Amino acid sequence: MSIADTPAAATRPVWFALDKLGVMIALIAAAGAALPFALFRANRIVLGETKGLFEALPGQFSALLTLTLLAGFGVALLRLAPLTKLIVGFSVLAVLFVLMGQSAAFLTPEGNTFARVSPGAGFWLLVFAFALLETDALTRLAFKPLTRIAILIAVAAAMALLLWSGGWDQLSMLKEYANRAPAFWSEAHTHLVLAFGSVAIATLVGLPLGIVCYKVKPLRAGVLNVLNIVQTIPSIALFGLLIAPLAWIAANIPGASAIGISGIGTAPALVALFAYSLLPIVSNTVVGLQSVSPAAIDAARGMGMTDFQRLRAVELPLAFPVILTGIRIVLVQNIGLTTIAALIGGGGFGVFVFQGIGQTAMDLVLLGAVPTVALAFAAAVVLDALVEMTAREGKRS
Repeated sequence: MSIADTPAAATRPVWFALDKLGVMIALIAAAGAALPFALFRANRIVLGETKGLFEALPGQFSALLTLTLLAGFGVALLRLAPLTKLIVGFSVLAVLFVLMGQSAAFLTPEGNTFARVSPGAGFWLLVFAFALLETDALTRLAFKPLTRIAILIAVAAAMALLLWSGGWDQLSMLKEYANRAPAFWSEAHTHLVLAFGSVAIATLVGLPLGIVCYKVKPLRAGVLNVLNIVQTIPSIALFGLLIAPLAWIAANIPGASAIGISGIGTAPALVALFAYSLLPIVSNTVVGLQSVSPAAIDAARGMGMTDFQRLRAVELPLAFPVILTGIRIVLVQNIGLTTIAALIGGGGFGVFVFQGIGQTAMDLVLLGAVPTVALAFAAAVVLDALVEMTAREGKRS
């Protein structure tokens, strides 16, 4: 008789079994706990001094974090209910973020305005581990789209409350923000305009172009091949290639420079992002329209609908979830690609990334990178929810 067949094994609770993904999460978290929790530097550019978990926090806070992490390890390892994992994971992340701010206040000498404290590799690895635990729990729970959006709003509100409370004011990234607050919000506006504006223009152009490609089969292969070629051009190269023609247009066409067209700046960045956006939107429009059930089209034709009426009332609504998936891909892609626009004077969060690289100030890099990642993640969650909602509506109809 094997061990698994013994009465003790038969009566053992299901939750006592190990979660396979949880074992990996616990190993990642254990590595994070062993790595430096914070990095102390005498000023913003010198090499830092690493601080472990018990050096980076006062005794009571290090004990609290240790107990919290042990609880998180246990919940990750065991095969517990997904809701339990979700609640514990959020609790661990909340403690981590709050105590990171406490670590910065603890390590910064009183009255010292030059010292910098940054999250260490251990902090980021712990955040990654328990974010993975959250993702797994959310996947298993399969919340409805509006519930997922509500969770996203709640997390954003919690982070906003933490920043508003001043709990992170002593962190180096927030000190970089304090020195550049007006520039930060100006570049944030530029980043949003470039990312969302390019997607809006690409949708206005790509949707009709996709419909034409669907209706005119000989045209389809040529258009998609051209767009595929554009997609293979490296982003920096495409930004650079647009400098010369746009500079010529600005210099030779009356009124072009007056509306903002120039060799560098937002114009080439917007054109490049628009060009990158076309392929997913056009191809998803074609695929979405092709996936419409022939029976639905025949029924509409039998009702006496014209081609335009069938397209507007039947084909486009049924294809919309696939089209929206293409827009989702493009938006997330462009939020990241807009960072590169700073290389040609286009602005955006990339300004801080490249300034930080040039000054070897990694917290300045984070000031540009973290909002970009957060914005892309939020856009993906919201648009995934909208895709699912429209797909359900299409099935009902």
